[in-house]
Amino acid sequence: MHPVHDVDSLIILAIALSSKRRPAELLEIVAATDLLQNNIPNEAKLVEAFDRLARHGLIKAEGDGFALTAAAQEVITGLPRKAETPERLFAIKDRLSMYKVTGEHAGVALDAAAVTAAIQAHRAAGKTTAKNLLVPKPKPEGEVHKPGQRQRKPMPARKRKGGA
Repeated sequence: MHPVHDVDSLIILAIALSSKRRPAELLEIVAATDLLQNNIPNEAKLVEAFDRLARHGLIKAEGDGFALTAAAQEVITGLPRKAETPERLFAIKDRLSMYKVTGEHAGVALDAAAVTAAIQAHRAAGKTTAKNLLVPKPKPEGEVHKPGQRQRKPMPARKRKGGA
């Protein structure tokens, strides 16, 4: 698959993150994209990337959502679980560069207005007080000492009493 764009690997990882048991809706994919990169690509790039990935047989439209194909599942299998997001995206991009397209696949006609509406809905949901489950947990700053988990001093060596 040549050329491979940064947004391609981002969308594949976002769909993998948001479509565990059912196809992911566009709003869920946008939310996962924002979670992964703290930035959402513009509408034109997203529309082009969805069409390009569908024509290469990596994603498919199912009902109102999108899911990864078996070929895309192979691309994301074996990613390092504890790696940071940029490392994962780089690994996916590397695997996509080695991916060979087999056969003809139908493209996805995604409307730019629908993408804009999904981005605006995601941003509006971020401003509400409702709990968003796609928000990363905040990491504690510095060392956090929990009570009862302090390091103890080692026992002093017993002194041998002088004697016979």
